[in-house]
Amino acid sequence: MGIIKVENIKVYAYHGCLKEETKIGSDYRVDLEVKADLQTSANSDDLKDTVDYVFLNRIVKEEMSVPSKLLETVAKRILDRIFSEDVLVKKATVWVSKINPPIGGNVESVTIKMTDKRKK
Repeated sequence: MGIIKVENIKVYAYHGCLKEETKIGSDYRVDLEVKADLQTSANSDDLKDTVDYVFLNRIVKEEMSVPSKLLETVAKRILDRIFSEDVLVKKATVWVSKINPPIGGNVESVTIKMTDKRKK
């Protein structure tokens, strides 16, 4: 097994329970870690034998562009797409952070973390 990380994906999106959040949007950071067998690609030096991080970044950006009330919903969509579109991924973890959330205090960010495994 090996690990591929795509870290600090910065996006502007329109998530939140407050009406203002879905209108004005805010900054988000997404981090992603996937576990897969990387031995074949290590030997073949061929992109088709590994998990393409360009593909992972695209999924994050596409799912972050769909407004949701909860970050948990966005994270689940990201995980579901990864497992449905890449059979090499065995386990994945995603962190979705809202930067400067409007929660009535001086808070740098709020983050949710979700992990899922491939169903056999």
